[in-house]
Amino acid sequence: MLNQTVIVGRIVRNPELYETENGNKVTYITVAVPRSYKNVNGEYDTDFISCVVWKGVAESVVEYCKKGDLVGVKGRIQTRDIEEAEKHKQVMEVIAEKVTFLSTSRNDEADGE
Repeated sequence: MLNQTVIVGRIVRNPELYETENGNKVTYITVAVPRSYKNVNGEYDTDFISCVVWKGVAESVVEYCKKGDLVGVKGRIQTRDIEEAEKHKQVMEVIAEKVTFLSTSRNDEADGE
């Protein structure tokens, strides 16, 4: 069986580094990925994909990436259960194994930074 995904899109908000109770570094990024086809209104919809990045890769993402940057994420899809106020919820996310920095945000390119 195979569980592997590759997505390319722009980071929605600046990543922050967190440390778990056992000392592992982690960051959470949301990647905006436009669909390759138009909807009934003739517009391209966008999917917002949650990604979890661990350890050294997380540190690099926090250091080098910011909102608007184009990244490639290679990893696996994972589900986890969340219990909130007597509600059971299942969340699907990408566990990133590799993050490739493809370009800086369009705003910085326009500003000449």
